[in-house]
Amino acid sequence: MVLKVQMNCEKCRAQALKIAAATQGVTHIAIQGKEKDELMVTGDEVDSVKLTRCLRKKLHHATILTIEEIKEKKEEKKYDEKYTSPYYVCYPPYPMPPQIMVQDPCQSQACSIM
Repeated sequence: MVLKVQMNCEKCRAQALKIAAATQGVTHIAIQGKEKDELMVTGDEVDSVKLTRCLRKKLHHATILTIEEIKEKKEEKKYDEKYTSPYYVCYPPYPMPPQIMVQDPCQSQACSIM
């Protein structure tokens, strides 16, 4: 957000920076403009009305010029069409068939060749 603040001397600039820095959510402050009368404030969830009122109370003149939401650029990962990641498939093991053991009760234990 950019605020136009009446800052005629170094004392006024220091006081404006001090007020802006004390505001909740402010992460960066800079003085800009041709006449060094614009205060650029960045941060998360900064209350612009509260900041402007505090500046008006101490410096008697402050107006909001612009308020913008700064969005971080997210880099999208572009994959090459030729490159494909390996695809592994893990199949479950085959079930074992039931084993049946058959014994003939008439079979003798002796060796017979006939």
